[in-house]
Amino acid sequence: MATIAVLGTFDTKGEEHGFIAEIIRKRGHRVLLIDVGPLAEPTLKPDISCEEVAKESDIDLVGLRARHDRGEAVLAMSQAAPILLSRLWQEKKIDGVISLGGGGGTAIGTAAMRALPVGFPKLMVSTLASGNTAQYVGVKDIVMFPSIVDVAGLNRISRQILTRAAGAICGMVEMVPAAAVDKPIIAASMFGNTNACVQHARKILEAAGYEVLIFHATGTGGRVMESLIESGMVAGVLDLTTTEWADELVGGVLGAGPTRLEAAARLGVPAVVGPGCLDMVNFQAPSTVPNRFEGRRFYHHNPQVTLMRTTPEEAAEIGRVIAEKLNASIGQVTVMLPLKAISVISAIGQAFHDEAADEALFTAIKTTLRKDIPVKELPLEINDEAFAEAAARELLRLIGKN
Repeated sequence: MATIAVLGTFDTKGEEHGFIAEIIRKRGHRVLLIDVGPLAEPTLKPDISCEEVAKESDIDLVGLRARHDRGEAVLAMSQAAPILLSRLWQEKKIDGVISLGGGGGTAIGTAAMRALPVGFPKLMVSTLASGNTAQYVGVKDIVMFPSIVDVAGLNRISRQILTRAAGAICGMVEMVPAAAVDKPIIAASMFGNTNACVQHARKILEAAGYEVLIFHATGTGGRVMESLIESGMVAGVLDLTTTEWADELVGGVLGAGPTRLEAAARLGVPAVVGPGCLDMVNFQAPSTVPNRFEGRRFYHHNPQVTLMRTTPEEAAEIGRVIAEKLNASIGQVTVMLPLKAISVISAIGQAFHDEAADEALFTAIKTTLRKDIPVKELPLEINDEAFAEAAARELLRLIGKN
């Protein structure tokens, strides 16, 4: 029997949360009712009151209610609820969490869920569970479950949705993963255009006794990888696909934010870094490409993905920024440069081959990088097995040295 936290604004949505709770109990699990609705008395009796939640962050609940500012209330609960849920998880008092809400409830519920580790069951039934949910999910595995109708009472539609949602969270806590193999972790970045390289390197690293976690360099992937490194779980980083910096600096859709490449540097995690796919900036369908890029060189990867070649000027700026990020490293780091191609389509005879741009990139990295950070230049394409093996062996050497 598991304990599932049912967290929500019981001052406005007590009936709906109570409906979910009853289904969970009938499934054979315990329920811990947590109220995060601070502006009125709850319509569902909680196990943990809003007053108790407020104490987690020293919130003046009396003053909050007197001002009756909904925005302030949502912000306050979004700060307190994560502290509470994190503590309950650390004390092993909950095995999963579900919440229901509109805009305010979703902000509070997902803020609390983001405080929980990857793998912990978390489900948000929301009116906002469509389109771009990045601000709610962040880098965690939060399941966003569309409410279809507003979370405003029970009806023939909401009963179906809430019943299925309750079943989903029960299923999530019931399916316990097999015990993890206790191997040290290596985090690796990959794109379709560096797939062959990273997959070959993975085989070498796994044969050496490591578990390799590969992250797709799509912005979210880079942020998740940085978060994992930040957690202290990673023994080494094979960051050969730094393409997200091209999008971040030029204006594509797959940027990973300004802190990409910082976690390993700051924590001293051994890393091998390469310029994989820095020849390309990502957009969606051709019609989505901003007008300012008219006349540039494009490659239509598929109907939903349009790639734009970086210019020598852009490549130089990207190289400078990457080197500056690596200059903050307190641990072992090596830069690997595949001089013949940094992606499948930048090789000789391919659509994005541009020796001037690649040379600008390499020169900027080498001239900006700290003199004590080694740079290994190989007359190979990034997807050559020899390059992949050299990168993997270098990372194993750095980890051993560390």
